[in-house]
Amino acid sequence: PLPLPHEVVTRVTAAGAGRLLLALSGSQRRPGVWLAHEGVSVLRTPWSARDEDAVPPDRPPVRPVPMRLTARDGLPLSGWYYRAPRRPSDEPAPCVIHLHGGPEEQERPVFNPLYHELIGRGLDVFAPDVRGSLGHGRSFVDADLGAGRFAAFDDVADCAAHAVTAGPADPTRLAVMGRSYGGYLTFASLVWHPDLFRTGVAVCGMSDLLTFFAGTEPWIAESAAHKYGHPQHGRELLRALSPMSRIEALRVPLLAVHGEHDTNVPPGESQQFVRAARERGIHAELLTLRDEGHDFLRADNRRLFRRTAADWIERHLRV
Repeated sequence: PLPLPHEVVTRVTAAGAGRLLLALSGSQRRPGVWLAHEGVSVLRTPWSARDEDAVPPDRPPVRPVPMRLTARDGLPLSGWYYRAPRRPSDEPAPCVIHLHGGPEEQERPVFNPLYHELIGRGLDVFAPDVRGSLGHGRSFVDADLGAGRFAAFDDVADCAAHAVTAGPADPTRLAVMGRSYGGYLTFASLVWHPDLFRTGVAVCGMSDLLTFFAGTEPWIAESAAHKYGHPQHGRELLRALSPMSRIEALRVPLLAVHGEHDTNVPPGESQQFVRAARERGIHAELLTLRDEGHDFLRADNRRLFRRTAADWIERHLRV
């Protein structure tokens, strides 16, 4: 076997006799395109991101370890655990449960500047695939459809519990964070499991599925009806699945982040949750990124987001 410089192969293309072009990504460096020759050597091509653009020389990336667990209903779950460096292996650490979007995405051990920022603050990161994620079979993808989404909320709690019992996470210093669907799960986790997390950071997340359906792009609404429920025929389910319906259970500080021009998940989703939290005396803040949509494309805004989120979590977990 030919050793590769990355953990994940995203694409393989023939490049002549005995040669392959490999699109690779991994936890230790930026993604790149590599040329494999005769199965004995690999050469990095110019079509590769520069490592020095992402990783300061005094803060090398952390290689995550796989973590497997079983949900309370017996469904196998898994994820990747990133341990902050220079911390004794047996010392409980503040930990961020980070939830990816989609939900049809998959967590992979690839370099993530956000994780690098959090780990550099002394925070562990556990990034799981809860039900609905790709990469674990069709039944796993469909396990969160409709009322099955309540079980996805419990998956988040089960992942947090496993990070404590099987890993080095400190049960008194847990945070939850995610973007897009992960932002929705963050809102939901804070009100369905209000005693579990010390704080949360919800990024471009839905807080009320009824207002989300009313404000999102029509094509997104059409696609989302299959996942969550129909906005006309399934309003009671949508209301029950909405974090806003349980806002009175919120007990911990919250940071919401949203792009100013997001049309996938309108900014009002974050605004109404923050407003409702403040009305109940909960410390909540909203960071609106100017000239951004659902994805943050400007380098200065991406840095602002990462630093603001890390500052918030570091402060509330008392690292």
